[in-house]
Amino acid sequence: MVRSSEKIMVSICCITYNQREYIRDALDGFLSQKTDFSYEVLIHDDASTDGTAEIIADYAARFPDIIKPILQTENQYAKGLTNVSGTYNFPRAKGRYIAMCEGDDYWTDESKLQRQADYLEAHPDCSLVFHSAKVEVQGRALTEHAMRPYRRSRKVTAREIIDKTSGYPTASLMFRREMVETLPDFYVQAPIADIPLQLMAAARGWAYYMDRPMCVYRLGGAASWTTLMKQGDYDKKQREYAKAMRRMYQGFDKETGGRFHDTVEKAIRRLYYLTQVNRRKFSVILARENRDLYRELNLRTRFFIRFESRMPGLYGQLQSWFHSRGRGERERPAQAECFRQGNGPGGALPEGSCSGEKHEKDREI
Repeated sequence: MVRSSEKIMVSICCITYNQREYIRDALDGFLSQKTDFSYEVLIHDDASTDGTAEIIADYAARFPDIIKPILQTENQYAKGLTNVSGTYNFPRAKGRYIAMCEGDDYWTDESKLQRQADYLEAHPDCSLVFHSAKVEVQGRALTEHAMRPYRRSRKVTAREIIDKTSGYPTASLMFRREMVETLPDFYVQAPIADIPLQLMAAARGWAYYMDRPMCVYRLGGAASWTTLMKQGDYDKKQREYAKAMRRMYQGFDKETGGRFHDTVEKAIRRLYYLTQVNRRKFSVILARENRDLYRELNLRTRFFIRFESRMPGLYGQLQSWFHSRGRGERERPAQAECFRQGNGPGGALPEGSCSGEKHEKDREI
């Protein structure tokens, strides 16, 4: 239980924008934690217009020693600021460790913070602890219902963190505060925040994965990064995202003196491939030289790829029927989305075939 007179061990960093329907679950999950140390909740709302800020203010009034909000009156993301956590939350963190959770996700295990902090305390050379998550799908789109990067609890090497076939839930991440005291350019300039954080952890050493679902990853909410990514010129967004992520990986490669160069190149290749999956570029998806990446996709994803590539007319008819039945997001060949990289090093959001990370700012894209 939190005691305000004690030194804070963990700083929970949370960002929100128009998440009125979800934010109570996140806050209740924070407050439910049973620990033998004190923790704080640093929450930043980016000028929500739906009442999210009012809910946060109410919780802060009731738990002033724990919940410490910044409630913006002007939208910072609209001003070009993508590094919200690094600008507003990390600098005011007092804890030895930082735990991440965005406002539309939530924690389900009251022992989560204690378990992760205990592991980091016992293993000073470990740079990151994360765990599996359950997936809660908004709109009932077909998808996998778990994010489980590995099939048992184990150490994860730096190279595995950099180039991975399944993403890590943002709401599962805990790392040492010292890691973000000085942020490298590749983090500050990246279009997302979770992947750069993981790369920073890789540069410092190894990680530990707990095969225990202690949070829920919400997918497909109206204000979510995934949903907004699909609006407008989707193909253009995919191309621009891939370019930005390539620059991020190259920046990491430069920052680390080329120590992981071959692994970084593999991660860039996987990222590019997944964006081609989302763009329906079947000549690339099914190319002989990409068979290794194709086999990493799950069976359902491969089924939809083969189905649409061979019978596009029938696929389109069934897709229209499915959508007209009100079952949520339009199915894409990657079973909805590989894009934000749950199925790879850093960028494609999972909706099914790819279980992955979310953009730090679920906002206008």
